[in-house]
Amino acid sequence: MFNVNNTFALDPDNPMTTGGYNRTFASTELADHTLQAIARPNNDTLYTIALIDVTEEPVVLKMPAFDSTYVSLMVTAYDHYVNIPMSTTKGDFSEPATMLFYSERTPGYDGALVEGVDMIVETTGDFVSAVFRVMPHAAEPERLERNLAAMRRVDVEPLSEFLGRGDQEPHVRSWGSPRGISRNLDLREDSARFPPHGSDFEVFEDRFIEVMQFVVNHTTFDPEDALDAGLLAVLEPLGIAPGNTYDPDTAPEIDGDALRAVAQRVAAEELAKFGDQAFLDENLTGLFQPKGQITLEAQTFQSVAGPVGQPADQALYPAILTEDGAPMNALHDYEIVMTAEELPPVNAFWSATLYENETGFFIPNDRFKYSVGENAGFKLDEDGGIRIVIAAEQPAGVPEENWLPINRQDMDLDIIMRLYAPDLEKYKSWTPPKANKL
Repeated sequence: MFNVNNTFALDPDNPMTTGGYNRTFASTELADHTLQAIARPNNDTLYTIALIDVTEEPVVLKMPAFDSTYVSLMVTAYDHYVNIPMSTTKGDFSEPATMLFYSERTPGYDGALVEGVDMIVETTGDFVSAVFRVMPHAAEPERLERNLAAMRRVDVEPLSEFLGRGDQEPHVRSWGSPRGISRNLDLREDSARFPPHGSDFEVFEDRFIEVMQFVVNHTTFDPEDALDAGLLAVLEPLGIAPGNTYDPDTAPEIDGDALRAVAQRVAAEELAKFGDQAFLDENLTGLFQPKGQITLEAQTFQSVAGPVGQPADQALYPAILTEDGAPMNALHDYEIVMTAEELPPVNAFWSATLYENETGFFIPNDRFKYSVGENAGFKLDEDGGIRIVIAAEQPAGVPEENWLPINRQDMDLDIIMRLYAPDLEKYKSWTPPKANKL
């Protein structure tokens, strides 16, 4: 999450960057294959992203009302724990609201009530992403426009400005951010505060100690939490502990090549679990939880497969496996068939998204088609069921909306379903469809 949050905040090459902390970005089109800042992104909701820094003072997030069947707000710091403080499943977003963020290190603030603030959230880190997922209702143009307008109105302000004090700096546009604000408008200066981010394996190999010291200095740890205590115990022999300062001249030397090799081995082992139905059955409903509510096994899997997502009451992510149990590969074509009775049990909507297995990225194609679903496009048959085909060429009789294109090459594939606002009771007896090789 160090790489993810900083890439979205600080990387000008990321098409969804905010261009700095304490700014926002509204992505008013579904993500495409140019988004490579995070593994297994979705292509079925729109995002508004706020990257928030509470090291100087609390920050207030201002939210409009939405006209959507499904909207959620997900808050995540560097520690990978997930909190959903607001969602339409909880009755939120029918009215405008404000939310104040702070951490135990935020100076001059102890969680006291603030006039005009509806909700106060103590985060587990100083640098957090606050991500809105919005069902856009792509098939309803007027409703879509109302939701796009609402996404653009999401805003952040330091508490002093929210209360009418301070410099009253104007709102600015930066790196495509529709209404971002920041006290520091120089992205280079903002980036200099952080160790360089990059790919996960690169960090393991080149600057593990530097990055981890920065992370623990900006993270809240609970000594009674087993995962927190275990992590600090592992890092202590390397001189990494909250409050320490990274010094390249005195930091212990580690074998970066060996550490990278271990990280790559663990990643391969975790990705292989996509084909382990027993593992998925046991762990799927336990992913993306707050601190104290997740196992080490689930935390490790989600950190590799896709570092951030929503808990089961908001979304479920069942993998579609093959009928014969073999990994799906782009050397072959596949079909997924569901009758009306076999469609996923959801209270909002569902989708099925295709990824390249190793990277977790979308497969580039000139149709910009990566998923099948209500917002990315699908066509049900006359009986209410659906046939989805993964193929190098569009098969005869298959609607374009139900075709997921691939490039004919030796490439392992994943298909992940997303079930938004799932019916958890019905889900217990529902079986994800299988992909049949054609």
